[in-house]
Amino acid sequence: MSERKNITPIEGEGLRGDGTPKWYVVHTYSGHENKVKINIEKLVENRGMQDLIQAVVVPTEDKAEPKDGKMVIKTRKMFPGYVIVKMIITNESWYLVRNTQGVTGFVGHGSNPIPLSVEEVRRMGIEKIHVDLDLSVGDSIKVINGPFEGFMGEVEEVNEDKSTVKAKISMFGRETPVELEFAQIDKIK
Repeated sequence: MSERKNITPIEGEGLRGDGTPKWYVVHTYSGHENKVKINIEKLVENRGMQDLIQAVVVPTEDKAEPKDGKMVIKTRKMFPGYVIVKMIITNESWYLVRNTQGVTGFVGHGSNPIPLSVEEVRRMGIEKIHVDLDLSVGDSIKVINGPFEGFMGEVEEVNEDKSTVKAKISMFGRETPVELEFAQIDKIK
């Protein structure tokens, strides 16, 4: 097995990387997201490229749905046809992902993938990101991801150390207490 001595950012062919890992969106054939994730992970392991391709995620979310008079939690893909990859863009890493069976390409311009912004990563909930929210008891919030996405609530308790809040959200005509991470909410001004 050959050993890579240096990781160089991509130059030429319209590809640019600065040597830091970023999250990129990869388009796949619909229904092949989990296969693509497994295939990329196997290729990365076989080629010893864990330093370049650090994580492969098929974002899912849990949704509470009524079934037979009971609330059932269903897990579903948030972005069917897409896989999110945390990687350092080099010619080698781009080629590995781009040529994985089931991948149709990166989201971006031609052969130049565009990384997700920190705010996009936070809203998707694919990586723990430290979020500074100026929250106080009584503040109004909106849940932006997770099983309670779209619900509004009122903060009852703030835990700065854990970056969580306890809030009451109005669900099915009742005030329901929930614990949420800062990354799951936005403060309503």
